[in-house]
Formats: sequence, structure tokens, C-alpha cells
Amino acid sequence: MGENNVSKFSKQVIGYCIEVHRELGPGLLESAYEKCLSHELTKQKINFKTQVALPVHYKAMSLECGYRLDFIIENELILELKSVDKLNPIHEAQVITYLKISKLHHALLINFNEILLKNGIKSFLH
Repeated sequence: MGENNVSKFSKQVIGYCIEVHRELGPGLLESAYEKCLSHELTKQKINFKTQVALPVHYKAMSLECGYRLDFIIENELILELKSVDKLNPIHEAQVITYLKISKLHHALLINFNEILLKNGIKSFLH
């Protein structure tokens, strides 16, 4: 997927997140937003996986350390969901690390616990 396609594609995904947020509002658990967003993506016939195991590769070993990506969409985009008071640097560091480990190039970090969802969206390119 070219850079323009990724940008257009991420805008679509953000639109689906906004739709879920409009319906549910802030204050629910991440799992509720994940299920509803999965429904939206399925309805739009977008390929995605949820709770994808992300092993850590150290030297010649592959270690299962319990890391999970909330979403991988179209094998191109990591989507990490949060429902927290505010995004902290550790949340951003987590997404950047996920990009490095997964070898993917684009991620969105979305905090659903915002009055206006646009205030809880961060995009990352690696």
C-alpha cells in the first residue's frame, strides 16, 4: 500500500472509530469499543485481526511474552485502543515498540475516553 493509500485508509478507520464513539460515548472498557469496531470493520468488508500475538525476537529466539496487538487492519495498520483518562508517553512508547517488533509502518493510537474522539487520536509512522 502506498503512502497516500495508507493515509486515506487510516482516515477511513478513524471514521469508523468516530462512528463507534458517537454511538457509545466515552467511559466504557476497551473491550466494548473493540467489539463494536470489529462489527463496523466487518460490515465494511475490511480485513482485520484482533488480539494478534506479537512475539519478541531476541537473537535466534522467538519469545512469546504476552504482547498483543488490538488490531491489525489489512495487514498494514496497527490500531491500538485505549480507554484511559489521558494518553501518556508510555502508551506512545508501546505503539512505537509494536511498530518496530511487527515491522509494520503505520499505527493509530485511539483513546475512546475523550469527549471528542479527535482529541484522543495519534498517528505513528515507522
